[in-house]
Amino acid sequence: MLSFLIRRLGQSLLVMLAVALLAFSMFRYVGDPVTSMLSQNASVEEREQLRDSLGLSEPLYVQFSTFVVQAAQGDFGISYRNQRPVSELIAERMPATLELVAVAFVISLLVGVPMGVYSALKPHSWLSHVFQTLSLIGISLPTFVTGILLILTFSVTLNWLPSFGRGEVVNIGWWSTGLFTASGLKSLILPGIMLGLFQVTLIMRLVRAEMMEVLRTDYIRFARARGLSNRAVNFGHALKNTLMPVITIIGLQLGAMIAFAIITETVFQWPGMGFLFIQAVSFVDIPVMSAYLLLVSLIFVVINMIVDMMYFMLDPRLCADRGTANSH
Repeated sequence: MLSFLIRRLGQSLLVMLAVALLAFSMFRYVGDPVTSMLSQNASVEEREQLRDSLGLSEPLYVQFSTFVVQAAQGDFGISYRNQRPVSELIAERMPATLELVAVAFVISLLVGVPMGVYSALKPHSWLSHVFQTLSLIGISLPTFVTGILLILTFSVTLNWLPSFGRGEVVNIGWWSTGLFTASGLKSLILPGIMLGLFQVTLIMRLVRAEMMEVLRTDYIRFARARGLSNRAVNFGHALKNTLMPVITIIGLQLGAMIAFAIITETVFQWPGMGFLFIQAVSFVDIPVMSAYLLLVSLIFVVINMIVDMMYFMLDPRLCADRGTANSH
């Protein structure tokens, strides 16, 4: 387990260095920040002075090495647009994004897993066909269309829920949350559904397919032949083994939800990291864009490591195979 963890840490470090190089190279060619920060009437001396203060006059390899060292320390520089440390901006926006992703993740699990289990156990029932139809619609519809339909229905027509913003929040130290206020909870419902809807359909279809495959295996037939109840067979044996591949997909999708919350945050004007990134793109705010890409990549790497470790803990065969390979 220790050697596996060390190897994964080394691989993760190489991945983060590659992402850092990609972010540094790509965002250096999206525009000139000096042009965005100064007026058109600025003199050449003012432009050169600002370029020197931003470190843009240094050779590229010096800029990249400085960028990597500072990023490893959590220092992503100063935002060109807000003239504030990028780490402060991200710390302010991160609670909103993580709260939104957590709500969408819970919705996807609480709805997707039961729908998948029911569809696998009763594949020919009318409700199972309804679930299949809804999942097909959920996968086919673009995310922003779903958000617009939700706003049109529940905000414009019914006037039940707010169509934008985060509502009233409570500060707990540096962390802000809307889970303890009525307006905050109402504001979370529509974007949470929009972000979690695709995950619901994906998890439902995956659980259904995996569980139907497991129910056809020999050990399930043997468990039924032993006289075990349907409840014990379906939930004690079949569902437990079904969740192994589901863990991988759920882990990867959790990172994807954080990365692609940009669309949801833009549609609902949600003050999270994704919305900050969209604003940074508009103003060619390179430090913010680079920090966002590195942070999302780090989240993906950490989630992948956690999923791999959970596989080792949940499936003893992996440990046995590793031990056999090492002995040879």
